[in-house]
Amino acid sequence: MPKKKSDNKQKKEKNNTFFPNMRKSYFENVIPSLVSRFSYSNNFQVPKLVAISLNMGIGDAKTNSKSLDSAFNELAAISGQKPIITKSKTDISNFKIRKGFPVGCKVTLRSTKMYEFFERLVCIALPRSRDFRGLSYKSFDGRGNYNFGIKEQIIFAEINYDNIDSVRGLNVTINTTANSDNEAYWLLKEMGLPLIEKPEKNKIREVA
Repeated sequence: MPKKKSDNKQKKEKNNTFFPNMRKSYFENVIPSLVSRFSYSNNFQVPKLVAISLNMGIGDAKTNSKSLDSAFNELAAISGQKPIITKSKTDISNFKIRKGFPVGCKVTLRSTKMYEFFERLVCIALPRSRDFRGLSYKSFDGRGNYNFGIKEQIIFAEINYDNIDSVRGLNVTINTTANSDNEAYWLLKEMGLPLIEKPEKNKIREVA
Protein backbone atom coordinates (compact mmCIF):
# COMPACT_ATOMS: atom_id res chain seq x y z
CA MET A 1 0.00 0.00 0.00
CA PRO A 2 2.67 2.64 0.83
CA LYS A 3 4.28 2.08 -2.58
CA LYS A 4 1.03 2.97 -4.39
CA LYS A 5 0.74 6.22 -2.43
CA SER A 6 4.31 7.17 -3.27
CA ASP A 7 3.68 6.40 -6.96
CA ASN A 8 0.57 8.61 -6.93
CA LYS A 9 2.57 11.46 -5.34
CA GLN A 10 5.25 11.18 -8.01
CA LYS A 11 2.62 11.27 -10.78
CA LYS A 12 1.03 14.38 -9.26
CA GLU A 13 4.43 16.08 -9.00
CA LYS A 14 5.15 15.31 -12.66
CA ASN A 15 1.77 16.71 -13.71
CA ASN A 16 2.27 19.88 -11.65
CA THR A 17 5.80 20.63 -12.92
CA PHE A 18 6.26 24.13 -14.32
CA PHE A 19 6.83 24.37 -18.09
CA PRO A 20 8.29 27.74 -19.19
CA ASN A 21 6.58 29.56 -22.06
CA MET A 22 9.82 29.85 -24.03
CA ARG A 23 10.42 26.11 -23.80
CA LYS A 24 6.85 25.43 -24.90
CA SER A 25 7.32 27.78 -27.85
CA TYR A 26 10.55 25.97 -28.76
CA PHE A 27 8.77 22.62 -29.12
CA GLU A 28 5.65 24.00 -30.84
CA ASN A 29 7.10 26.65 -33.17
CA VAL A 30 10.91 26.63 -33.35
CA ILE A 31 11.47 22.92 -34.06
CA PRO A 32 9.03 22.74 -37.04
CA SER A 33 10.46 25.97 -38.48
CA LEU A 34 14.09 24.80 -38.27
CA VAL A 35 13.23 21.34 -39.63
CA SER A 36 11.69 22.93 -42.72
CA ARG A 37 14.56 25.42 -43.12
CA PHE A 38 17.49 22.99 -42.77
CA SER A 39 15.71 19.77 -43.85
CA TYR A 40 16.59 17.78 -40.74
CA SER A 41 15.65 14.11 -40.95
CA ASN A 42 15.00 13.90 -37.22
CA ASN A 43 13.72 16.36 -34.62
CA PHE A 44 16.64 15.46 -32.37
CA GLN A 45 18.99 17.04 -34.90
CA VAL A 46 17.44 20.45 -34.24
CA PRO A 47 19.81 22.60 -32.14
CA LYS A 48 18.70 23.73 -28.69
CA LEU A 49 19.82 25.92 -25.82
CA VAL A 50 22.19 24.27 -23.36
CA ALA A 51 23.15 27.00 -20.88
CA ILE A 52 23.29 30.76 -20.38
CA SER A 53 26.26 32.21 -18.49
CA LEU A 54 26.28 35.66 -16.91
CA ASN A 55 29.60 37.22 -15.96
CA MET A 56 30.07 40.52 -14.14
CA GLY A 57 33.58 41.90 -13.69
CA ILE A 58 34.40 44.33 -10.88
CA GLY A 59 37.59 46.34 -11.22
CA ASP A 60 37.81 47.50 -7.59
CA ALA A 61 36.71 44.22 -6.00
CA LYS A 62 40.09 43.72 -4.29
CA THR A 63 39.88 47.04 -2.42
CA ASN A 64 36.14 47.63 -2.14
CA SER A 65 34.29 44.69 -0.61
CA LYS A 66 30.97 46.56 -0.71
CA SER A 67 31.20 46.79 -4.49
CA LEU A 68 31.70 43.02 -4.73
CA ASP A 69 28.78 42.32 -2.37
CA SER A 70 26.53 44.69 -4.32
CA ALA A 71 27.41 43.04 -7.65
CA PHE A 72 26.91 39.59 -6.09
CA ASN A 73 23.41 40.48 -4.87
CA GLU A 74 22.47 42.15 -8.16
CA LEU A 75 23.53 39.14 -10.22
CA ALA A 76 21.61 36.85 -7.86
CA ALA A 77 18.48 38.98 -8.32
CA ILE A 78 18.86 39.07 -12.11
CA SER A 79 19.46 35.33 -12.53
CA GLY A 80 17.42 33.93 -9.64
CA GLN A 81 20.38 31.74 -8.69
CA LYS A 82 23.31 32.20 -6.33
CA PRO A 83 26.45 33.22 -8.28
CA ILE A 84 30.04 32.27 -7.53
CA ILE A 85 32.90 34.72 -7.01
CA THR A 86 35.58 34.53 -9.69
CA LYS A 87 39.20 34.93 -8.62
CA SER A 88 42.36 35.87 -10.48
CA LYS A 89 44.30 32.85 -11.77
CA THR A 90 47.62 34.66 -12.18
CA ASP A 91 49.45 37.73 -10.89
CA ILE A 92 48.92 40.86 -13.01
CA SER A 93 51.36 43.56 -11.96
CA ASN A 94 49.90 46.28 -14.21
CA PHE A 95 46.57 46.07 -12.40
CA LYS A 96 48.14 45.34 -8.99
CA ILE A 97 46.30 42.03 -8.79
CA ARG A 98 47.67 38.97 -7.04
CA LYS A 99 46.67 35.38 -7.70
CA GLY A 100 43.48 34.53 -5.80
CA PHE A 101 42.15 38.11 -5.61
CA PRO A 102 38.39 38.41 -6.35
CA VAL A 103 37.75 40.01 -9.74
CA GLY A 104 34.02 39.48 -10.27
CA CYS A 105 31.18 36.97 -10.11
CA LYS A 106 29.40 34.68 -12.54
CA VAL A 107 26.45 32.31 -12.75
CA THR A 108 25.44 29.56 -15.20
CA LEU A 109 21.75 28.86 -15.81
CA ARG A 110 20.36 25.63 -17.19
CA SER A 111 16.98 23.98 -17.81
CA THR A 112 13.95 25.84 -16.38
CA LYS A 113 15.84 28.84 -14.99
CA MET A 114 17.64 29.23 -18.30
CA TYR A 115 14.36 29.47 -20.26
CA GLU A 116 12.86 31.81 -17.66
CA PHE A 117 15.84 34.17 -17.87
CA PHE A 118 15.86 34.04 -21.68
CA GLU A 119 12.20 35.04 -21.75
CA ARG A 120 12.77 37.97 -19.36
CA LEU A 121 15.83 39.01 -21.37
CA VAL A 122 14.00 39.03 -24.70
CA CYS A 123 10.61 40.40 -23.59
CA ILE A 124 11.55 42.88 -20.83
CA ALA A 125 15.26 43.66 -20.43
CA LEU A 126 16.55 44.25 -23.97
CA PRO A 127 13.61 46.47 -25.05
CA ARG A 128 14.46 48.71 -22.07
CA SER A 129 18.03 49.26 -23.29
CA ARG A 130 18.95 52.79 -24.25
CA ASP A 131 19.08 53.39 -28.03
CA PHE A 132 18.65 49.68 -28.68
CA ARG A 133 18.67 48.75 -32.38
CA GLY A 134 19.22 45.01 -32.19
CA LEU A 135 22.07 42.62 -31.43
CA SER A 136 24.89 42.01 -33.91
CA TYR A 137 24.79 38.83 -35.98
CA LYS A 138 28.62 38.72 -36.01
CA SER A 139 29.06 37.77 -32.34
CA PHE A 140 29.00 33.99 -32.86
CA ASP A 141 32.18 32.09 -32.03
CA GLY A 142 32.06 29.55 -34.88
CA ARG A 143 30.82 26.75 -32.62
CA GLY A 144 27.20 27.80 -32.27
CA ASN A 145 27.64 29.97 -29.17
CA TYR A 146 26.65 33.63 -28.94
CA ASN A 147 28.23 36.39 -26.81
CA PHE A 148 27.09 39.93 -26.19
CA GLY A 149 27.50 42.59 -23.55
CA ILE A 150 24.98 44.60 -21.56
CA LYS A 151 26.20 48.06 -20.58
CA GLU A 152 23.77 48.70 -17.73
CA GLN A 153 22.34 46.20 -15.26
CA ILE A 154 19.41 48.54 -14.57
CA ILE A 155 17.60 47.32 -17.71
CA PHE A 156 16.50 44.29 -15.67
CA ALA A 157 13.25 44.82 -13.78
CA GLU A 158 14.66 43.03 -10.72
CA ILE A 159 17.15 45.86 -10.10
CA ASN A 160 15.94 48.89 -8.14
CA TYR A 161 17.74 51.97 -9.42
CA ASP A 162 17.63 53.63 -5.97
CA ASN A 163 19.46 50.75 -4.29
CA ILE A 164 22.50 50.40 -6.58
CA ASP A 165 25.87 51.97 -5.78
CA SER A 166 27.04 52.20 -9.42
CA VAL A 167 26.01 51.24 -12.95
CA ARG A 168 27.71 48.03 -14.08
CA GLY A 169 27.75 45.97 -17.23
CA LEU A 170 27.74 42.22 -17.68
CA ASN A 171 28.57 39.69 -20.35
CA VAL A 172 26.01 37.13 -21.54
CA THR A 173 27.02 33.87 -23.23
CA ILE A 174 24.37 31.64 -24.80
CA ASN A 175 25.52 28.06 -25.41
CA THR A 176 23.71 25.95 -28.00
CA THR A 177 24.16 22.54 -29.64
CA ALA A 178 24.28 24.08 -33.14
CA ASN A 179 27.08 22.88 -35.43
CA SER A 180 27.38 26.17 -37.30
CA ASP A 181 26.84 29.87 -36.76
CA ASN A 182 24.02 29.92 -39.30
CA GLU A 183 22.06 27.26 -37.42
CA ALA A 184 22.64 29.06 -34.12
CA TYR A 185 21.58 32.36 -35.69
CA TRP A 186 18.24 31.01 -36.87
CA LEU A 187 17.67 29.14 -33.60
CA LEU A 188 18.02 32.33 -31.55
CA LYS A 189 16.15 34.36 -34.17
CA GLU A 190 13.19 31.97 -34.09
CA MET A 191 13.21 32.02 -30.27
CA GLY A 192 12.77 35.78 -30.29
CA LEU A 193 16.27 37.17 -29.69
CA PRO A 194 16.35 40.59 -31.45
CA LEU A 195 19.24 39.93 -33.83
CA ILE A 196 19.93 42.28 -36.72
CA GLU A 197 18.90 40.79 -40.05
CA LYS A 198 21.77 38.95 -41.70
CA PRO A 199 22.34 40.10 -45.30
CA GLU A 200 21.91 37.38 -47.89
CA LYS A 201 24.89 36.38 -50.06
CA ASN A 202 23.03 37.12 -53.30
CA LYS A 203 22.29 40.70 -52.20
CA ILE A 204 25.92 41.22 -51.19
CA ARG A 205 27.10 40.08 -54.66
CA GLU A 206 24.61 42.41 -56.38
CA VAL A 207 25.85 45.40 -54.38
CA ALA A 208 29.50 44.48 -55.09
